[in-house]
Amino acid sequence: MQGVQGTYNDKVVRQFTVMTVVWGIVGMLVGVLIAAQLYWPALNFDLPWLSYGRLRPLHTNAVIFAFGGCALFATSLHVVQRTSHVRLISDKLAAFVFWGWQLVIVAAAVSLPLGLTQGKEYAELIWPIDVLIAVVWVSYAVLFFGTIAKRAVKHIYVANWFFGAYIIAVALLHIVNSLALPSGLLHSYPVYSGAVDAMVQWWYGHNAVGFFLTAGFLGMMYYFVPKQAGRPVYSYRLSIVHFWALIAIYMWAGPHHLHYTALPDWAQSLGMVFSLILLAPSWGGAINGVMTLSGVWHKLRTDPILKFLIVSLSFYMMSTFEGPMMSIKTVNSLSHYTDWTIGHVHAGALGWVAMITIGSVYAMLPKLLGREQMFSIKAIDTHFWLHTLGVVFYIASMWIAGVMQGLMWRATNADGTLTYSFVEALNATYPYYLVRLGGGLLVFVGMLLMAWNTWKTFQAARSTAPQPILPPDASQARA
Repeated sequence: MQGVQGTYNDKVVRQFTVMTVVWGIVGMLVGVLIAAQLYWPALNFDLPWLSYGRLRPLHTNAVIFAFGGCALFATSLHVVQRTSHVRLISDKLAAFVFWGWQLVIVAAAVSLPLGLTQGKEYAELIWPIDVLIAVVWVSYAVLFFGTIAKRAVKHIYVANWFFGAYIIAVALLHIVNSLALPSGLLHSYPVYSGAVDAMVQWWYGHNAVGFFLTAGFLGMMYYFVPKQAGRPVYSYRLSIVHFWALIAIYMWAGPHHLHYTALPDWAQSLGMVFSLILLAPSWGGAINGVMTLSGVWHKLRTDPILKFLIVSLSFYMMSTFEGPMMSIKTVNSLSHYTDWTIGHVHAGALGWVAMITIGSVYAMLPKLLGREQMFSIKAIDTHFWLHTLGVVFYIASMWIAGVMQGLMWRATNADGTLTYSFVEALNATYPYYLVRLGGGLLVFVGMLLMAWNTWKTFQAARSTAPQPILPPDASQARA
């Protein structure tokens, strides 16, 4: 037993890492299918469980909570052990968290195509699955914070601050937004109604973006960018300012999703103001990550993993500029309900979240298998260009289509009648859906290439034996 305690628990990290790749392929395959359905509607084959309305929430849940979630579990449990210089507090709890989360994903993959849904964005899953999510998430929190509590160093590295904040915030968001009164095994009534329900939903919805898709992945950034660059983080003080500013402001930005609705005007304006303030900590953190390469910019020429990590920060800056801009009411009057919003979401999801995840997995996996690097560096470089081009095609087509839609919908004749019918706007949008599909296909092919590289790396692995816990070292505590 003493031998086990002297090593890291890398088994659960490897399991989550593999499932990150698997669910990434599944989620993006569903995304490609529904993108194709928008261009060729007959691809639903007149089957209800293949209809766009059922597959779209399956796609968002698979990409966010299966692909992104497994990546967050893998990296947070890897980082907390390495920076705390201790093993996870419980191997059995770690195994429960892994298998429990896979059960959540499978339950979502079965229930959503069957049309079992609560109809809430990013919170569609029915109440029994919501209860399971809460149980698994609280177990994850105990595992993470219990490991922090028994750390062998006094210092808590900033990546763990971001991971910790995301774990606490997501638990709060999920439990409050999912409160419901069950009326049967598959159905329930929300405890909120009307504008209050909308307000709570978008408090949850935007903070799912803010904490699940931002704070958690910033934890990856603060660990893997310095590691891969071989440099300390540019400004540790800025990283702490970034942390406190981000978590203090993000919680208030949700109402910008409800401009021009029944929500009180003051609440809409409050969401807009906090969204604009949010630009400062977001860019401060991104600049901190990019400037970590000071003195080693030449590594970008030869290290495709570093390219993934740094370009992800470029997309993060782009998305966190675009989001506050779109929250301004006059801009929102043009962008709301258009494909511009779809472009914005995917600039963040495919550009920031997917690229920081892919780079982190490529950096982390060889270490878990006793290797210096992935099986093929050339394949990583090819994946980088496939993914980057795919994202650019995707978001550019949606930006153009969205602005065009907004302008066509608001165009009026001299007598006040609408210049264009909705069908005319849809017809003008149609070619851009094909470009989006092409971009999505490039991203999907890149994920298949990643799966091949991961498989070959496992085959070539020297050992999956547990790695010994390194003794605390003051010089390593901030590396």
